[in-house]
Amino acid sequence: MVPLGFLAVFFVWPVVAILRLGLDEGGVLATLGTAEVWRLVGFTVAQAAGATAVAVLAGLPVAFLLARTALPGLGLVRVIILVPFVLPSVVVGLAFRALMPGGGVWAIVLANAFFNVAVVARTVAGLWTHLDRRAEDAARALGASRLRTFTSVTLPALAPALGSAAAVVFLFCATSFGVVLILGGARLRTLETEIYLRTVELLDLSGAAALSLLQLGAVVAVLSIGALARRRRETALRLRGQAESARKPAGGEWFVVALALAVVALLLVPVVSLVSRSTVDGWRALAGFGYRGSLEISGLDAVRNSLAAATDATLLAVTLGTMASVVLVSFARNRVRFTEVVDTAFMLPLGVSAVTVGFGYLITLDLLPGDLRTSPVLVPLAQAIVVTPLVIRIMLPVLRSIDERLRQAASSLGAGPWRVWWEVDVPMAGRSLLTAAAFGYVVALGEFGATSFLARPDTATLPVAIARLISRPGELNNQMAYAACTLLVVVTVAVVAVVERVRVPVGEF
Repeated sequence: MVPLGFLAVFFVWPVVAILRLGLDEGGVLATLGTAEVWRLVGFTVAQAAGATAVAVLAGLPVAFLLARTALPGLGLVRVIILVPFVLPSVVVGLAFRALMPGGGVWAIVLANAFFNVAVVARTVAGLWTHLDRRAEDAARALGASRLRTFTSVTLPALAPALGSAAAVVFLFCATSFGVVLILGGARLRTLETEIYLRTVELLDLSGAAALSLLQLGAVVAVLSIGALARRRRETALRLRGQAESARKPAGGEWFVVALALAVVALLLVPVVSLVSRSTVDGWRALAGFGYRGSLEISGLDAVRNSLAAATDATLLAVTLGTMASVVLVSFARNRVRFTEVVDTAFMLPLGVSAVTVGFGYLITLDLLPGDLRTSPVLVPLAQAIVVTPLVIRIMLPVLRSIDERLRQAASSLGAGPWRVWWEVDVPMAGRSLLTAAAFGYVVALGEFGATSFLARPDTATLPVAIARLISRPGELNNQMAYAACTLLVVVTVAVVAVVERVRVPVGEF
C-alpha cells in the first residue's frame, strides 16, 4: 500500500486533475476525430518502434560483453554506456543536429536509440550473468552452432529481461520530447510535443487533455501486451548463482565482442561532439551567473542542486521500487490478475507526458499540508515518480526467476519472511539492486521534463540550466550550454565510476 499510495498522490491525482480540467472545457471528441491526431499517433508509434529495435539490436552485444566475458576495461564500458542515458534530451537533440544537420526521421530514431542502449544492455546483462552456461555447453556438445545455441537456449531464457527492457525503451521513445522538438522541427511531431504545444503555447487544455487520454490509453495497451508476453515466457528459468558466468571469449564470441566495442565507440561520437564544442570562455562564464545574468544561479550551484535532488529521488525510488517488486513476486503465485494490474499501474509514469504531470502538481499540491508547490522536496518527488518504474523493471525479472524452493527451504529451517529475503533474495538480486540504484541516480540526475516546470530559480538543476542557456541568443550562451553539458557528463562519469568501484559480486553478499 505504501508504493501504491505514493503513486496515487504524486501521479494519479495530478494527472486526473489536468485531464478533468481539459474535459470540462469540452471538445475532446472533436480533437480525437481529426486526421491530424491519428497521423501524430502513427508517427509516434513508428519512431518509437524503430528506435526500440535499434536499441535492442545494439544493446544485446553489449549485454553479452558485460555478462559473459572476463576482459579488462569492462568497468569503463559500463560507465560509457550510461553517460548517454543521463544527458538531457534537448542536448542530445542538438548534438545529433550537429551530426545530421537535416534532422528528420532517421535522426530522431538514432537519437532515441542512443539514449536507451544502456537500458537494454544493463537490464539484460543483469539476468544473463546468472544463466548457467552448462545448458549452452550441452547444446554445443550436441552439434548446435553458436547461433542456434543462442536462439534456442539463451534467447528464450533472456526473454523476461529483454521484454522488460524493450517495454521501457518503447515508452521512453514514445514520450521523447527534446529530441523530437529539435530534430523534427515543425514537420515531425509526436503526441508528447503536441501536448506541450497545446498546453504551453496555445493554451488548448481540451486538446491537450484529449491527446493525454489517447497517450495514456496507448501506454496501458503496450504495458498489458508486455505483461502478457512476459507471463508466457517466464516459465522454467531458475537462478542459482553466478558460477563461472564470465570467461575469456573463444571463437565466434570475439565477433560479438567486436560488435559490442563498435557500439560503445559509436555512443561516444555525440558525447565527444558535445565536449569539443565547449570553450574556455564558456567555462569562465559558467563559473558565475552566466553571460549578463543569463542564469539565476551559478553552474556550481546547479550541480549541487542536481546531486542533492538525485540522491533524495534515488533513495525514495529504490525503497518504493524494491517494496513493490517484492510484493509483486509474492502475489504472482496466487493473484495473477491483481499482480498484472498493479505492475501496469507502476509503469504508467513512464508513458504519461511530463508536461501533464508538472502542470498537475501546480494545480493540486497546494491542497496538501505545507503547500509542496514551493517546497524543495517537490523536484525529488517528481523525479522519484519517473525512476521507480525503472527500478521495478530491473528488479522484477531477477526476483521472479529465483528458485522458489530456496525460499521454501529457508522457511522450513525456521527463517521468517525478512530473514528469507536477506539470506536468499538479496544475494541473488544484489547485482540488479545496485544496477537499479545506479540507473535511478543517473536518470534523476538528467531528468528534465517535469523538473523544468517545478524547479524554482534558486533550485534549478543542471539540465534546466542547460535548457535556459540554449534558449538564449548569442554564441557565448551556446558555449556555456556546451560547457554545462560537459560538466554534466563529468559528474555522471564520476558517479557511475564510484558505483562500479564499490559494486560487490553477487556471490559475496
